Amino acid sequence: MKQGIKTIQNLYGELERQRAARKDLIADTRSITVNSVNGLSMLTVATDSDKLSYRISEIAHRQIADRLGIPYKYYERMRQENPALLDSNINSWLNTTPEKRMLRTLDGKLRAFLSDRYRRLDNLELVDHVLPVIAAMKGCEIASCDVTETHLYLKVINKTMKTEIVPGDIVQAGFVVSNSEIGLGALKVEPLVYRLVCKNGLISKDLAHKKYHTGRQVEDTDNAYELYSDATLAQDDKAYFMKVQDIVSAAVDETKFMLTVNKLRMAKNLKTGDDPVQTVEVLGDRYVLNKNERASILRHFIMAGEFTQYGLVNAVTRSSQDVADYNRATELERIGGTLLDESVESAKNRKIIMLPHPAQSA
Repeated sequence: MKQGIKTIQNLYGELERQRAARKDLIADTRSITVNSVNGLSMLTVATDSDKLSYRISEIAHRQIADRLGIPYKYYERMRQENPALLDSNINSWLNTTPEKRMLRTLDGKLRAFLSDRYRRLDNLELVDHVLPVIAAMKGCEIASCDVTETHLYLKVINKTMKTEIVPGDIVQAGFVVSNSEIGLGALKVEPLVYRLVCKNGLISKDLAHKKYHTGRQVEDTDNAYELYSDATLAQDDKAYFMKVQDIVSAAVDETKFMLTVNKLRMAKNLKTGDDPVQTVEVLGDRYVLNKNERASILRHFIMAGEFTQYGLVNAVTRSSQDVADYNRATELERIGGTLLDESVESAKNRKIIMLPHPAQSA
């Protein structure tokens, strides 16, 4: 499992810092202008009393392009080769098709360009609500956590719920809580299987619980203004996070855990063939893996010497520890779970008879 750069203590400190530094605005697009300054794209929004300027993040660029219907390949070409033309395009469409948008800013940067119906389910509140639940769960501990530019992650394992795939190969149950404050996915609680021998984490995203960032439309006004949590929203959020607490409390589910464990045992009997290089190339094409990821997976696959779907799944999840980016590392852990599900389902569809491994009767 990829280790984040933060302990839970300094993670919490960073979330508090971000809370103090952030500013969220609701703005009519006619109050917004974009200008390129010294190679940087700046967004300026006019309020009743001031003009606020923010550097546009890469994510916000994509969201602006998507909302205005500008093909991103062309958007990037203008940005690189003719930024004045891009500014003109953006400003024209912001004025031609006016609407209310939520602008989420942090540290002088526009980090998200969102619908005014976007529901802010923020990381600090999420951690405040789930940490006491995790602390009360017997045998549970946070094995890894981080907050990136796009997501918060809490990866939890339960040392009391464990079994063997084969004698000596122990796995533990767990779960992942993740959230994006900038419109890149739902708040999710996903089952996790943690393999002790190589500290791999496999995420079963098909068994996840999701809570989406959709709320009521904010009040109508012609002026840009800073958005706070009013009393009604605060009560809505309290009820919402109480539901999240219930989901987290039930996240370590023995039935779901054993479902994934049995798939892992089945995968031990599914051969991948005698050409590991070809196996990894097919895998890389299927899941759009880059050159370094393929090389890492191939190295772990060959070193383990187990040319089965189980060995391949473990090579994928093990390679997540070699990736610098925490978001991508987590995605590789999800790819491991998807690969497991698809390989077992494919075997069933081909009516392959998979004998139970001796550990199943242990």
